[in-house]
Amino acid sequence: MFEYLNRFEKGVYLILILVLAFVVGVSVVELVWMVIQGLINFTPLRLENYELLNLFGFFLLVLIGVELLDTIKMYIIKNEIHVEIVVLLAIIAIARKVILLEFSEQDYLMVISIGVLFISLSGGYYLVKRAGTKIE
Repeated sequence: MFEYLNRFEKGVYLILILVLAFVVGVSVVELVWMVIQGLINFTPLRLENYELLNLFGFFLLVLIGVELLDTIKMYIIKNEIHVEIVVLLAIIAIARKVILLEFSEQDYLMVISIGVLFISLSGGYYLVKRAGTKIE
């Protein structure tokens, strides 16, 4: 029974990889299209500030998708989840949020909480990297 369950699980992961690869591929094409449109349509060879922020946010979103794809692939191959990659994904997601965040005076608690979250994730990433290295 566990053999069938393991096969089913592998099949689900394979489907997830195919769907995620398709989404990442379409996202890369859309990102390239956004860059081309931004450079040609409005101001030739120059992107406006809001366009750059939008492109950076989209770029980081594609990067998150690629890292998720790598995480699922490594789970299928080695049957283990790398905590380092998952924490790195969370840091990239927070960085994306900071890049796209519109600051206002009412949101000071959100800015503080994002800063605390970023520091916590960075500390966790440091500890995971440190635990993975051999001390001689």
